[in-house]
Amino acid sequence: MKKILILAADSFEDSELLYPYYRLQEAGGDVKVAGLGEAVYTGKHGVPIKSDGTIEDFGATFDVLIIPGGWAPDKLRQLKAILDLVKSADDEKKLIASICHGPQVLISAGILKGRKVTCAPAIKDDVINAGAAYTDESVVVDNNLITSRKPADLPDFCREIVRYLEG
Repeated sequence: MKKILILAADSFEDSELLYPYYRLQEAGGDVKVAGLGEAVYTGKHGVPIKSDGTIEDFGATFDVLIIPGGWAPDKLRQLKAILDLVKSADDEKKLIASICHGPQVLISAGILKGRKVTCAPAIKDDVINAGAAYTDESVVVDNNLITSRKPADLPDFCREIVRYLEG
């Protein structure tokens, strides 16, 4: 059973956290939500999600790291512990899946140079300036990195995560 860690902070994009949360459980994953220390996080549209702990509680014990969008990535990217976790996961070639504004965390972790990605149009210039090759597609797979643009891309995003997990 693959261990999946979803990063959360207040104002996450509700569907971008909840859709993978349930879809990856359905696929047999052991899915946990971790963040900055709050017991519950509230999405942009008011949906609450209970935290299973802080990122320090999980360390490197996961196989997959998921970074939903919304306004949460702007909060997450400011914490050294989050950036260290993302960098370490990339160094270990663990799957990192990020959607919408989630790549802001990847930018701050310094892991996009030379990678092919997609993201929300609002941060397209940011991923390009971080050294990534941007493409406007529903999902992009670049080795251990899976990215998507928006909630409408969630079926493609989750399909590629499940495909990756199935080997």
